[in-house]
Amino acid sequence: MRRWFICLLLLCAGAGRGLHAQPGPVYVGLDAEFGHRTSTSAQAIQQGIEIAMAEINQAGGVLGGRKLSLVTTDNRSITAVGLDNLRKLAAQPDLVAVFGGKFSPIYIEALPLVHELGLPLMDPWGSADGITDHPYQPSYTFRLSIKDAWVAPAFVRFAREHHRIGRLGLLVPNTAWGRSNKAALEAAVGTAPGMRLVAHRWYHWGDASLMASYQALREAGAQAIVLVANETEGSLLIREMAGLPRDQRLPIISHWGITGGDFARMAGPALDEIDLVVVQSYSFVGARSPAAQRVLAALQRGWGHAAPEKVPSPVGVAHAYDLMHLLARAIDKAGSTDRKAVRAALEQLGPYDGLVQRYARPFTPTRHDALGPERIFFARYTASDELIPMTPPSRRP
Repeated sequence: MRRWFICLLLLCAGAGRGLHAQPGPVYVGLDAEFGHRTSTSAQAIQQGIEIAMAEINQAGGVLGGRKLSLVTTDNRSITAVGLDNLRKLAAQPDLVAVFGGKFSPIYIEALPLVHELGLPLMDPWGSADGITDHPYQPSYTFRLSIKDAWVAPAFVRFAREHHRIGRLGLLVPNTAWGRSNKAALEAAVGTAPGMRLVAHRWYHWGDASLMASYQALREAGAQAIVLVANETEGSLLIREMAGLPRDQRLPIISHWGITGGDFARMAGPALDEIDLVVVQSYSFVGARSPAAQRVLAALQRGWGHAAPEKVPSPVGVAHAYDLMHLLARAIDKAGSTDRKAVRAALEQLGPYDGLVQRYARPFTPTRHDALGPERIFFARYTASDELIPMTPPSRRP
């Protein structure tokens, strides 16, 4: 009887150890501008990640059955806060990588830290060239987004082919993102016959007016303005321009920062008074793929986004969704949550049919940008907050 009781205790202890040894989640971080009052990009990126995670977890998770779990932190669009958040996230056991938000300056300033920590930094939005074009080797930054070096030639082509003009003015923030765009546009006009950058004007986040800079560019001979801005400064310029006589309202060719927040609401009816187009890389409008239908259905169920043209910050959703699926494949390929192994596995992934496109090989040891310049097209905003591509679905990349 005593031997039987001892065996029973041992069996129970063994069963307890088995239950206790059930593998915990694999964590992924997201540090973004949730506390930025008018931003919608952080929420869009979170939605894309969570939709992808739900699909992956429903299919069995990663590493033979471990669920993915998201940990979010708020950098409030402040670089110092973002760096502190990265340190805290890096200390989380079984956290394999961190996604960032839309603000390129935070990525640029984080480069030394993420490489010191050996922390893969996944970029679903920031476009500054230096996020992936840097001297750190091996590189721990992976982007599924567009680059300023690709956007600038698209600006030039649109001005020449759509507006039939050759003189551009540039209105740009005095930040790492702004400097990246200035260099890219100077290079693009330098190789485009008949095109000229007549002048540029810097502005600062929080400026009360952009009208003096706008008028200086117009008086310098600009026939259209290339605008690099987020929703706050972009909507300010639109409202100010709407108060000008019609013959003083130049066409605006905008970078996509304005789509990362409540731009249409902030611009109001003035938006219908200005000729404005904005760069995009993906739209749910007219998308018919199974992935697009799954994601749209999830957006409606989870967040009430019923109309494709009204999905806030659509590129944030789409890029983050594909990037999360690619990261999950890298975790499985690495066979562990070791960040060094996951980083190496990201460079060795095979083909993947994603939401944005089919990726023959998303990343390589010498290319950490999953998309290419062919993804770029232009869209128009309406004052009712609809973002409508100018190119029909059949002709979009």
